[in-house]
Amino acid sequence: MTLNVYLSGEIHSDWREQIVEGAKDLDVSFHSPVTDHDSSDDCGVAILGQEDNKYWHDHKGAMVNAIRTRKGLADADVVVVRFGEKYKQWNAAFDAGYAAALGKSIIVLNPPAHQHALKEVHAAALAVAEEPSQVVEILRYVLTGSLPG
Repeated sequence: MTLNVYLSGEIHSDWREQIVEGAKDLDVSFHSPVTDHDSSDDCGVAILGQEDNKYWHDHKGAMVNAIRTRKGLADADVVVVRFGEKYKQWNAAFDAGYAAALGKSIIVLNPPAHQHALKEVHAAALAVAEEPSQVVEILRYVLTGSLPG
């Protein structure tokens, strides 16, 4: 069995790299949004033309990014949604809701301090992890039936 996993959410830490590295021996294909913040913010105006108004600048970028996000979520077997400590990731909450509407298996990854704020998102998830290594162990168990060491 191969799993197609979409890694959504916070882009300011190396959590994605930790999961990919930890799962390198598993039959998993990983996908994610563009994680270069400037490229993600500016893709719309870089491709479709400049905007003087910041609203339209952001709107163009959000629409172009949504093409990638919708494809990634639609194709995913599992969606991992990371909520980090420093920023409020409204886009991650949207991705979690979209994935839930699509009937996707969701793993939420967040620090314990966010438990209360994310209770509705957690209710839609099949697992809530605090560390990237726990996500890897969930994927390992799903694919192999093996419990951690």
